Amino acid sequence: MSRIQAISLLFRTLEHLRPVQVLYRVRYAIRSRLRQSLPDGALRRHRFAKKVGWRRLEFRTAFLSCPSFASSDIERGIFRFLNNPHYFDTGIDWQVDAKSRLWRYNLHYFQYLFPPGGLAPRVAVPLMQHWVAHNPVGAPDAWDPFPISLRLVNWIKYFSVTPMEEAELQPLVRSAYEQAGYLARSLEYHLLGNHLFKNGKALIFAGLFLRGEDAARWLAKGMQIVSKELAEQILPDGGHFERSPMYHSMILEDCLDLLNVCRGENRAECRELVDRLEEVVPRMSAFLAGMTHPDGEIALFNDAAFGIEASPQALGDYLQKITAKAPRCQEKNIKNLASWRLGGEKKCSFPETGYFVMSPNPGDRLIIDCGPIGPDYQPGHSHCDTLSFELSLQNRRVIVDSGCCQYEDSEIRRYNRGNAGHNTISIDNQNQSEVWGAHRCARRARALYAGLEQGDGGELVFAGAHDGYRRLKGSPVHHRRMVWAGSELRVEDRVEGIGVHEIESRLHIHPALSVKVDGDGAVVRDNAGILARLVPLCFERPEVSEGWYCPEFGRKEACVVVRVRARGVKLPWSGGWVFRCP
Repeated sequence: MSRIQAISLLFRTLEHLRPVQVLYRVRYAIRSRLRQSLPDGALRRHRFAKKVGWRRLEFRTAFLSCPSFASSDIERGIFRFLNNPHYFDTGIDWQVDAKSRLWRYNLHYFQYLFPPGGLAPRVAVPLMQHWVAHNPVGAPDAWDPFPISLRLVNWIKYFSVTPMEEAELQPLVRSAYEQAGYLARSLEYHLLGNHLFKNGKALIFAGLFLRGEDAARWLAKGMQIVSKELAEQILPDGGHFERSPMYHSMILEDCLDLLNVCRGENRAECRELVDRLEEVVPRMSAFLAGMTHPDGEIALFNDAAFGIEASPQALGDYLQKITAKAPRCQEKNIKNLASWRLGGEKKCSFPETGYFVMSPNPGDRLIIDCGPIGPDYQPGHSHCDTLSFELSLQNRRVIVDSGCCQYEDSEIRRYNRGNAGHNTISIDNQNQSEVWGAHRCARRARALYAGLEQGDGGELVFAGAHDGYRRLKGSPVHHRRMVWAGSELRVEDRVEGIGVHEIESRLHIHPALSVKVDGDGAVVRDNAGILARLVPLCFERPEVSEGWYCPEFGRKEACVVVRVRARGVKLPWSGGWVFRCP
């Protein structure tokens, strides 16, 4: 890429930022150069106070645990994040250079305070004390606003549920006070999105837990942030605006935590937030139900992976315990999480988020993406998955998204984000959206229309299109129609425009399944027999190649990609696939 092309790509990325993002990027860059480590005047006054006032949070329902952690591992100094374990035999190195920044962030989150059954104080308290002693104010990673936000909430939860001696608790509470003050001055307005929501949640927790004027100010600021971000980030159909099922799950748990603690508070601002959350979380839960496959795990569109956030079932159970209500949706065609996952309804649309779901039979599910890649000013978790889909048959994932292996810019990161990692078509070997770097996106595909209907004969019909390739010569536009009738699913692609182009269509097959090209199609099997026969429409004979399936961070599995290519075709052009299921 030439220097001019690189500058042009950067400009096409930056032009979508909001002014507040640019302002705060400049502000924080200047502050970093000036090395201002103390958060504010209030902290300077109180930093050496003998005692900081606090009280345990009131809540009616136990917070969710983190089943990915084991108390025995933490006690032995074994920490596993992103499927990457590390053994600290002589004390924790909080700035361990051998690991990625995201790994270090996880180390600073302190989510491992909540393995099933909880972490014993004899293990947890020394860990927190060690963190305080070895991470002075402003230390890299440790004092970044996002880790502070998660750590504050986790510490306050732990302080509220665990009996501890005042002598050992008070130094940790003073540190929590310092962290809240630092966070209040370092809010992530340069990023916005889920980061700012996390900041607001942490300030609410700190404002309710701590005492004094500063705590009241933090509470008010947290309430202001969360109220504003709820209105913007949670779309009318219940989906989170970053369009990642994983981040949706994260924000849903945040909302449930806030509902859990604010219900025990007799404050006007808490009552107002409770009213708002009681309206929002059922819609969010219904969306999550629609994005859950029959195996109980989320779809992997955009940046999404298993094992990072709580499972859909755990979140549904948490909601039911807090509100005594099963997850429900305002749409009459979704009843609750359990019935939807079992195929109780045949279709569901989330038009604002841009996901469309077919479930004609119990154990079968087709989830289609045809919406914005995310908010224009924060597309960092976006992938080239417009008009891509995932398919489960007989309770088995068959067609899979390539998932998300890591956040560092790398070959696998580019594969996961680019067209090559998705079940859609590519034109002239180009990505539909200009994803680049680890979290950047310049020009992006936009849905032109999308809808899901049920025909008079009971067939389910989706139709949608996007303009991601209009920047190419001849202005191609990709249209996709998907019809599920009986035991046959048709994927009908049409590319409108002019000129001669190369078109490729790819299907990622779950690595647990076998694939064999047979005649003009490919047969997909599991141990019990044939799941589907895939036949291309108006293509050459299908080929198989190796692709990647990354259902968890740090986990990369080879999988079969069934692909067909049409070279030198003149637009307009039509093609697609037929899935015949026994």
